[in-house]
Amino acid sequence: MPDTLRPKEFPPAPPRPGVLRSSLDVEPLTCVIGAEISGVSLADAARDDDLFAEIRSLLLQYKVLFLRDQDITRADHVAFAERFGALEDHPVAGSDPDHPGLVRIYKDLDSAPEHYENALHTDGTWRENPAMGAVLRCVESPPVGGDTIWVNMAEAYRRLPEHIKAQIQDLRARHSIEATFGAVMPEEQRHALRARFPDAEHPVVRTHPQTGEQILFVNAFTTHFVNYHTPENVRFGQDYAPGAGLLLNYLISQAAVPEYQVRWRWRKNSVAIWDNRSTQHYAVQDYWPAVRRMERAGIVGDRPF
Repeated sequence: MPDTLRPKEFPPAPPRPGVLRSSLDVEPLTCVIGAEISGVSLADAARDDDLFAEIRSLLLQYKVLFLRDQDITRADHVAFAERFGALEDHPVAGSDPDHPGLVRIYKDLDSAPEHYENALHTDGTWRENPAMGAVLRCVESPPVGGDTIWVNMAEAYRRLPEHIKAQIQDLRARHSIEATFGAVMPEEQRHALRARFPDAEHPVVRTHPQTGEQILFVNAFTTHFVNYHTPENVRFGQDYAPGAGLLLNYLISQAAVPEYQVRWRWRKNSVAIWDNRSTQHYAVQDYWPAVRRMERAGIVGDRPF
């Protein structure tokens, strides 16, 4: 990206967990990611500027926020999420007909197990503008199982070896919906999906537009580097194949490090709010044939740089 298009300054990075003062009850869940907040209804936060601003500040600090006992309407859910920005539909998962952008992720008894959520991923990186974040509410939970894991990818980048940071700083990679959601479709339908959503190209290390943090930005939607095959990187063919693929797999595997993760157990009316720019997540599918119903408001994001 040309320098003229890059922000020149960023606000100060948010303080580490335990530092930010808040009028809400805030309980950090790990040392690097996640906090449970209580004493607030998101229905009120949707209509109160100060309360919403406080939650937004906490989100930048902890990257994912959790709340219990949010017995709110779908309209309240949407109204709160829209405080962050416009909502986006999903081309494969359906939205609530009365609330566009409120995607229904329903796993019912009459549906076969699906295995596209149980991979560490960042939502919608196959888009030119991946989601900024999401607000996910549990409508019905299994008696046990069905947890979700989130990962701090700024911390994953921060703790990479310095020689790896230097190697990947200017790399870019492709992200594909065709190779993931489209893989189970008939060929004609799969090609139509790719025509609608061509593979997106993003930096391997993106910059958070609000905090200035550097973030490792590869995940299950990432297929390959696009600018790796240079004289500096490739002496012999094996430096590229399998060399580039091995490096990409190593980077993707960083999200599996437990020290970067938080795990949340769902109950009915629990909510998670996450910053999709700096995290990955994994929906643990260990509960079938029990029922798990979730509703997600995904928020339109910006183009990574």
